[in-house]
Parts: sequence; C-alpha cells; structure tokens
Amino acid sequence: MFGVAIGIASALFLTRFLQRLLFGVAAMDWVTFAAVALILSVTAVLASYVPARRATRADPVLALRSE
Repeated sequence: MFGVAIGIASALFLTRFLQRLLFGVAAMDWVTFAAVALILSVTAVLASYVPARRATRADPVLALRSE
C-alpha cells in the first residue's frame, strides 16, 4: 500500500508536466487513478497469496531435509 501511495503522489505531481501532451483527456482523472491503484493492489495480493498458500501445504521437515 505504501508503494501505491507513492505512485499516486508521483503521478499527481507529474500530471502538471504532462498535461500539455494530453489532448481530449483530463489530466486529473480520479477514476483512472483509483482503477489503476486497485488493479495493482489486487495483483500484488494475488501474487503473494498463491505462493504463500502453496508454502503452507508443504511439510516443513521435508522441506528442510531436501536442502
């Protein structure tokens, strides 16, 4: 969540510089900012959840012996 907050803050800062390059699109589109933050957060949670779920199914003794 810290990374998402930093990303949104930097995007808001950089929109001032990029506003001249955008034609027909609002630079401060809050729906887009929220959607991107939500998609990235869900992706990060799923990317962490799947390996963690798989790790909980492994027997710790067998995992330690294999190394």
